[in-house]
Amino acid sequence: MQFHHHGYVSGNPKVEPAAGVGIDRPDDLPDQIDVLIVGAGPAGVTAAAQLSQFPNVNTRLIESRPHRLEVGQADGIQARSVETFQAFGFAGAITEEAYRITEMAVWRPDPDKPSHIARASVPVDDPQGISEFPHLIVNQARVQDYFVEFMQNSPARITPDYGIEFVNVENDGDPDYPLTVTLRYTAAGREGEQRTVRAKYLVGCDGAHSKVRKAIGREMRGQQAAHAWGVVDALAVSDFPDIRKKCIIQSKAGGNILHIPREGGHLFRMYVDLGEVATDDASRSIRETSLEQTVAKANEILHPYSIDIRDIGRYSVYEVGHRLTNKFDDVDDPATQTPNVLITGDACHTHSAKAGQGMNVSIQDGFNLGWKLGYVVDGRSPAALLNTYSEERQEVAQNLIDFDREWSTLMATREEDFDDPGQLEDFYVKTAEFPAGFMTEYKPSLITGETTYQALASGFPIGKRFKSAPVVRVCDANPLQLGHQARADGRWRIYVFADSQAAGSDTALADWADWLTSSPRSPVVAYTPKDRDTNNIFDVKVVYPQAHADVAIETVPKAFMPRTGPFELVDYENVFALDPAADIFERRGIDPAKGALVIVRPDQYVAHVLPLGATDELAAFFKPILLEPGASRR
Repeated sequence: MQFHHHGYVSGNPKVEPAAGVGIDRPDDLPDQIDVLIVGAGPAGVTAAAQLSQFPNVNTRLIESRPHRLEVGQADGIQARSVETFQAFGFAGAITEEAYRITEMAVWRPDPDKPSHIARASVPVDDPQGISEFPHLIVNQARVQDYFVEFMQNSPARITPDYGIEFVNVENDGDPDYPLTVTLRYTAAGREGEQRTVRAKYLVGCDGAHSKVRKAIGREMRGQQAAHAWGVVDALAVSDFPDIRKKCIIQSKAGGNILHIPREGGHLFRMYVDLGEVATDDASRSIRETSLEQTVAKANEILHPYSIDIRDIGRYSVYEVGHRLTNKFDDVDDPATQTPNVLITGDACHTHSAKAGQGMNVSIQDGFNLGWKLGYVVDGRSPAALLNTYSEERQEVAQNLIDFDREWSTLMATREEDFDDPGQLEDFYVKTAEFPAGFMTEYKPSLITGETTYQALASGFPIGKRFKSAPVVRVCDANPLQLGHQARADGRWRIYVFADSQAAGSDTALADWADWLTSSPRSPVVAYTPKDRDTNNIFDVKVVYPQAHADVAIETVPKAFMPRTGPFELVDYENVFALDPAADIFERRGIDPAKGALVIVRPDQYVAHVLPLGATDELAAFFKPILLEPGASRR
């Protein structure tokens, strides 16, 4: 990480100087708020954390609970989420305390003794090497703690306002603060007190029973699946040999188990199959299944092994549901309207817990929306940018529900009903990229370009997340992952993959670099406020197709070594070369004789691929997305 560029820092460098609304931030809610987020769950804290990097945006995050979440329902952290944590600066810390999944054991009835279960196979968790990031298990509460710590240390100094619930919202069309939001205090001391605030934007992250969703007339559509599961977080003594390994257990005893070890070395979670639910009366009855009955069922399935429960962290019974909201905002006609109220996470999509997707998809909802709200409120982008949130995330949620419906059906299928005994683990292996979070592919839109020049960088598919690869930083010869250098700071990335000419050559790249820093048509020049560093909106990096020792850094164009901070210090950390053991050009389908420009959105998705040296195309791409300083966002 970079610091000292504003002066010597002797304390924790992760605590950034307060700025804008973060200076003297009031403890109580102000009467006027730019962005009011309802619900401090995964989507809410992610959106708030991203917005905390926009100190000119007055963001408040309310939560009806009187305190932080202590025990969360979700615990599965897919690789895409860990990749996101890297951008927010806590991937390493949370990985240290989490349980890491590296393989999954599949247990089925023993062919020689069907009343017993036996280990059938142990597929690797990521057989294709989809990501360099791990698949983790850790309490949702800890994930939220890390996001809250990030936002509290950021310039806007956002901290959740606990003990406040949403009541209603009305839009009177006021051009500055169109929303009147009614709130109620729930914590002791002010319990029952109501007040109203004015807001520009309202974000509902308030769960499956979302009051925000209901207030804007959006409806959940879908159905409850006719199957129930008991969920137990337990500390136990067991002779089951894979008690510290993720397992799918199929048994002749009439049910299945999904077993997931938890963080800390001792805790584990079991999803225990309680059977089909045929009627409403059966549904009410099965919800009353006791802990003792669920544990007894688990022991029947595990035979000849057993578990002896010593302590319970959490127990519940749930029925699988697959539901999707008809729209993720309050807009009926995107051609003529832009949203003021948006919903995220469980407020707009629900599904089973067994694919480990709920928290992960909610985090991406929040990441997608957070930077867009920041850009619009800060005057960097037109309000039409917010229409892309529902466009993009509703399709993702539908794909998730389709996947989860198939996965949860397989999980509930008895072993004797499979056409092939290995059908379950085959599906798990073949679809690994989807639950890992890497199948999302946004369609062409305001912020995602066409595939005209995709062949120039075939390994960076437009619309998919930027897939990192090893490089060597030229200034200090450090081997690094290129994608890991991008913080969740709200900036666009322009990755310049140079051609094979030497850095100091008089080439088209040198001419383009000069254009980028001097032409009024350049996005860097046109959209960077005059009082900001030249890398304030755009993070521009170059990768040369030579070894680091063959790149003379003193000859590198100044566009890749911007001046930063009040002392105008040179930023040397944007110039990279090949890692000899892993050629990023070869891995990502880039011809070093041609090079390429890869444009990446603030939420890490590839927005466009252009020819090296492109000026008109680059200017044209950003023209409808960004506003020149002082322009109207409407």
